[in-house]
Amino acid sequence: MNTGIKPKHQRLVLLVIALVALVGAGLLAAWALRNQANYFYLPSEIVAEAPGPDEAVRLGGMVEMGSIDTAEDGVTVQFIVGDGEARVPVSFTGIVPALFVEGSGVVAEGSMGADGTFIATNLLAKHDENYMPRELEGMSTEEVRAEIEATLE
Repeated sequence: MNTGIKPKHQRLVLLVIALVALVGAGLLAAWALRNQANYFYLPSEIVAEAPGPDEAVRLGGMVEMGSIDTAEDGVTVQFIVGDGEARVPVSFTGIVPALFVEGSGVVAEGSMGADGTFIATNLLAKHDENYMPRELEGMSTEEVRAEIEATLE
């Protein structure tokens, strides 16, 4: 059976169809994930447009100085996350990360409560750019490089 199209042109048509399908799939995936592109919302974004109470989001910012308050049960912590423009009260029940301190960065996963408090289910503490693991403290730059190279071998 002769279709009248040369094999070379058939391959070209198949390649174009595959390319169109691939671009279409990429656009469809990007459209579906458009609201999930933010790693976290800043407090000013949460205050401006609060997510629904059942919507799981991440809130990121700085733990304000003097805002950490541990409840009598010893596992519930309340604090305020700010970004210089807005402040959001946060409540978390559980074990806080070792790096969680006032003045440090934090990303809280959870949802907004009806009273405007962010109810966190997980806390991710962030360290600053000066962070140094305990094992490398007190070493010179050359010693640190040698230690890192030794672990890569």
